[in-house]
Amino acid sequence: MTNKFSDLIDQTYYFPQEGFDIEDGYLTFHGIPLIYLINKYGTPLKLTYLPKIGAQIKRARNLFNRTIKSSGYRGKYHYCYCTKASHFSHILNEVLKYNVQLETSSSFDIDLIWKLYQKGKVRKEKIIIHNGFKTDEYVSKIASLVQEGFKNSIPVLDNKEEFELYKKHFTNGCKIGIRVATEEEPNFSFYTSRLGIRYADIIPFCKKNLRNNKQFTLKMLHFFVDTGIKDSLYYWGELKKAVRLYCQLKKEIPELKAINIGGGLPIRNSLEFEYDYKKMIKEIVFLIQQECEAEGVPEPDLFTEFGKYTIGESGATIFSVLAQKKQNDRELWYMIDNSLMSTVPDIWGISERFIMLPINKWNNEYTQVNLGGLTCDNSDYYNAEVHGSQLFLPKIKPDSKESLYVGFFHTGAYQDALSGYGGIKHCLIPSPKHILIAKDAQGNLKDTLYKPEQDAKTMMDILGY
Repeated sequence: MTNKFSDLIDQTYYFPQEGFDIEDGYLTFHGIPLIYLINKYGTPLKLTYLPKIGAQIKRARNLFNRTIKSSGYRGKYHYCYCTKASHFSHILNEVLKYNVQLETSSSFDIDLIWKLYQKGKVRKEKIIIHNGFKTDEYVSKIASLVQEGFKNSIPVLDNKEEFELYKKHFTNGCKIGIRVATEEEPNFSFYTSRLGIRYADIIPFCKKNLRNNKQFTLKMLHFFVDTGIKDSLYYWGELKKAVRLYCQLKKEIPELKAINIGGGLPIRNSLEFEYDYKKMIKEIVFLIQQECEAEGVPEPDLFTEFGKYTIGESGATIFSVLAQKKQNDRELWYMIDNSLMSTVPDIWGISERFIMLPINKWNNEYTQVNLGGLTCDNSDYYNAEVHGSQLFLPKIKPDSKESLYVGFFHTGAYQDALSGYGGIKHCLIPSPKHILIAKDAQGNLKDTLYKPEQDAKTMMDILGY
């Protein structure tokens, strides 16, 4: 029996698989020869493969539209990108190539919308969904959009008291939505989401404040399950409750036209990931259609707000193993050239799993390891507990001239914002260099240095030195 790392992968998973292959003994990601980037730019590095973003958008949009067409569903489908997944211009520029709608979450998001408008990336006809708990400043900025002609800007009521801010700022009226506070799964530490209005309060509130209201037109019921779109009794039960609420509201307020099921479409977080996107989307559309038919209500337009799904699989973060440390008879540590908790913070914060693979040395024997970051924090690690199974990597030979390189894949969503991109990190570990990968008109890959590795001067300036 062989003990090469390549044999371990072959015996455990279907490999190669979408996005991953081996070329000349080195791992490729979406066809990108990663060793080329490492040799050119060094490590640590982050990369964003921009073409994957469009591929994700087209897949989900096609699945929804095909299901709608084949089932005779009478509503339209709208794909929204939620900007909080990544606010960077290279991401928004790529996303907007595919004519998606947008979702915002905070006051400064509106400044971003204005920047996009000034650059000709967004037109006033764009549908923009405004979620989140609204401060006075946030509502004021949304109102400025509406007053300047963004006629499809839709603020979503997060709580009943927020309506007073709407009356204060939207003097000429606007379209609005209302968010349902879903019940959480039984193993959560609280019973009901902190976002949205309770089911029992929505109908009375809408009858009192929004029925026959000439200032505000209720256009959307917003529903979102924090744990994502999963084939579970919990998810289907919450979705059915939301659709039935929509039907009741529609009978009271005929102008209501859309239901927004939020985000939560998952991405691959391991090589054994299985998810039937086609089946789930089909079941969602059919459930809404059946409930509406049973209530004698026209099917609503259907909105989704996919953030992580849109950009997650476009990202990767690559480290070098600097050294190995044998701390006792059982535990071997591979020390990397950056910090896991600072650079991929979801590993530390919520024990998130990502696909982790070596870039090279696939023909070496494998060994069980723990990965350790450079900070002095005992939480700066990645091991079997976080990975979900035993963590194996190729053995490092003492006389090897080439370092072992390790990649975390599908890290494209949220990690930059949560880690404070370009800011101050734990133990003053610098932000890695960031590479953008695009394709030219002929389909050839083109790599560009977006940001160099953070230097000491940048940090000292931030710290006031």
